[in-house]
Amino acid sequence: MSVDGPSNRPVHGPEHPQSVGYTRAEKIVLFDPDSPLKLEAGGLLAPVEIEYESYGQLSAAKDNAIVVCHALTGDAHLAGWDSDPSGPLRDYRKNKPGWWDELVGPGKPIDTRRFFVVCANVIGSCYGSTGPMSLNPVTGRPYGLTFPVVTVGDWARLQLMLLDRLGIASLYAVVGGSVGGQQALEIALSRPEMVRRLIILSAAYRITAQGLGFNSVARHSIINDPNFNGGDYYDGSPPLMGLAAARMLAHITYLSEESMGHKFGRRLQDKSAPDFTPTGVEFEVESYLRHQGESFVRRYDANSYLYITRSMDYYDASAWGDGDLVRAAALIKARSLVVSFSSDWLFPPELCREFVQAMCRAGRSVTYVDIPSHYGHDAFLVETETVSRLIDSFLRH
Repeated sequence: MSVDGPSNRPVHGPEHPQSVGYTRAEKIVLFDPDSPLKLEAGGLLAPVEIEYESYGQLSAAKDNAIVVCHALTGDAHLAGWDSDPSGPLRDYRKNKPGWWDELVGPGKPIDTRRFFVVCANVIGSCYGSTGPMSLNPVTGRPYGLTFPVVTVGDWARLQLMLLDRLGIASLYAVVGGSVGGQQALEIALSRPEMVRRLIILSAAYRITAQGLGFNSVARHSIINDPNFNGGDYYDGSPPLMGLAAARMLAHITYLSEESMGHKFGRRLQDKSAPDFTPTGVEFEVESYLRHQGESFVRRYDANSYLYITRSMDYYDASAWGDGDLVRAAALIKARSLVVSFSSDWLFPPELCREFVQAMCRAGRSVTYVDIPSHYGHDAFLVETETVSRLIDSFLRH
């Protein structure tokens, strides 16, 4: 997702006592060609490389670990300052802290003096874990659309395998926002005895038909770009126009009518009267969305966007109860915190409440908070002060 709006906490440089400082991503190979990963949709994948970052120290009892799951186009760089922002599509990390640096670090709500924090990049992405940009060992070329379909269930299973390799058998908490919230929920369902606390922000057990529609149009924009070439574009010009259009559409869903009206209204872009052109930029909101699209294509891969949005589409946690959400919710043993935002129309509050009501009917321990906000879906990244208080309180008590 994106960040659009003011933050209520200062940005801490790497030398600040509340920063985790300079960080370096680590990688681990979980499968090899002799024993490939069998994916939920039926495909096979090997090798499977996972990029992750960790902060803090694992306690002697190994009971203080927190997993944070990133959103749609996020990565493993959760906090601190990347000491080596190199590699494909990684320049955007330069001179920027991790995507949730405001909440993770010494003395922050997810306190690295107290917790050992892990964030891993999902497969199918383009930020270090195996995805469509990775080289297929059989052909020696990038997978492209020969990469197998992956699901949120696959992400959760690999996350748990990574934790097993790290010697972690118990999680103090698992946290996620947006599609990361879906992954957090899937982890709590997959290994209920392992997860003590579950925090879901701006997410629900599935997306709406409207959300499916938005994702479909975004993918349509990409695959119909003249440069898409069936996903095999890595030796030529990538489908930048299609990916930019997909991002522009998605960005509208991350905001709200109120926030867009407040930020732009119907103000013209650098002019006092319209040019009366059907093709040029007339309004400020048009210029803003074009900027979002142009900046996004410099840091993300079009094929990854196809795979990750499709994973989001497929997810429906009620499958754990054979379509019965209450039966699925009954499997969860963690104390849960579900946070929605009043103007979120990608994961609207009523969808979050549907899951919370299922938890209550199943007799599970759940706290629900709907935060009034005009920032839309992005509020979980923007309403920092409120989210910080909620998470700090939930983790302490």
